[in-house]
Amino acid sequence: MSTYPTTWRRPPQIVTDRRWRIALTLAVIVYMIVGVGSVELDWARIVEGGERGLRFIYGFLQPDFTSRWKDISNGLIESLTMTLTSTVVGVAISIPIGIGAARNMAPVWIYSICRSIIAVSRALQEIIIAIFLVAMFGFGPFAGFLTLSFATIGFISKLLAEDIEDIDEAQAEAIRATGASWMQLVHYAIQPQVMPRLIGLSLYRLDINFRESAVIGIVGAGGIGGTLNTAIDRYEYDSAGAILLVIIAIVMVAEYSSSYLRKFLQ
Repeated sequence: MSTYPTTWRRPPQIVTDRRWRIALTLAVIVYMIVGVGSVELDWARIVEGGERGLRFIYGFLQPDFTSRWKDISNGLIESLTMTLTSTVVGVAISIPIGIGAARNMAPVWIYSICRSIIAVSRALQEIIIAIFLVAMFGFGPFAGFLTLSFATIGFISKLLAEDIEDIDEAQAEAIRATGASWMQLVHYAIQPQVMPRLIGLSLYRLDINFRESAVIGIVGAGGIGGTLNTAIDRYEYDSAGAILLVIIAIVMVAEYSSSYLRKFLQ
């Protein structure tokens, strides 16, 4: 019968030498002092920014949904369209890449290629991809659609590949023992085990893509983010507050809906 310790014991120290501990502590303190000094705080700008922040908060508390409702609705429709289409396309492309990125399902050369695609997709932030695609294809939702699709591929493919690698191998071996082909193995052994998880991840990514559509719109990739950026540039804080409330409402609806659907599917 196992017994639990009744007295507290100090956890082992990473650095055992006292002189090194003091030196590391002093180095961290010096670094923090130098770092704070390099920020170059301008108290006049801080006060001015605080005044603008108060005006923005005041506009947020009194949102104006009527003056720019046409622009808000158009930006919202663009964001929802980008979100849905990029999620569908991204998930569809992610499935074969995720299967190829699983060690137990693909030969080494396919595994290496698929893992490289995932690494590139995850290494680049959405805002960086959006800037690059806007420079290539111009302003508009097409650049946003490509950005969100590219980000979805890295997200879904990685998690799907990990789920496939963690499947119950007994079920896969039973299907192989029947002489099944590779496609039959995927259909009867892999798909039943990972499909609930894939649906849950897809719904979660749908939620993420809408929030990202508001961010990438600031750099010209379409969506509600562009409308928000225009309102802030024009100092129309009441309209900006209305746009933020719309974004918050959509995100909350998507969050609760996706949570319910994931719970129902699992």
